[in-house]
Amino acid sequence: MDFKTHLEKAWRMTLKYIAPLIIMTLAMIAASFFTIGILGPVTLAGYMHSVLLMIRDEREPKVQDIFSYMRLFFPLLLFGILVLLAVLMGLSLVVIPGIAVVLAVSYCFLYMLPLMTDKKLGLLDAVKESFSMTTKGSWTDNISVFVIFIGVLALGSTTFIGALFTQPFAVIFLMSVYEEKTGESQEIVESEVEKDE
Repeated sequence: MDFKTHLEKAWRMTLKYIAPLIIMTLAMIAASFFTIGILGPVTLAGYMHSVLLMIRDEREPKVQDIFSYMRLFFPLLLFGILVLLAVLMGLSLVVIPGIAVVLAVSYCFLYMLPLMTDKKLGLLDAVKESFSMTTKGSWTDNISVFVIFIGVLALGSTTFIGALFTQPFAVIFLMSVYEEKTGESQEIVESEVEKDE
């Protein structure tokens, strides 16, 4: 995987659409904050899909995009509660198992939200496909994508202003990688179909 290309693309597109991205990021943070995190996952799903459309079609992101997948509210709420219970169980044993659960869930379900919005997969199918995408292929590449994504988010979260810039950059990077991964899987499926014919 060419990380330099994905990072350059993320930087270029962040600068090109900086104003609408910052406005959309502010709206997502506000929606999550004022609902005590309840709308966090569903607005992030809309945010990621908006960024994906920006990459594919050069469509300018809009604030209303973050609310475009409210139909996923209950499945994502249920998923969030299950993850929270798993984390709390891990933390109640010792802190390290709780952290391990958070990292494992974050890594294995890295592509879950874009798969639910882009491919219209249900929760369980998206979970399976995301797990497959993060465990197949080069482990080095998969772990590097995760480390870069989480690292950029963590770096920006040290200040509120920083988060307004690093959140879009990190999501654009991840969606760029997602595009490559789903494009590759589509090519593999097509080539297998051609062989069968």
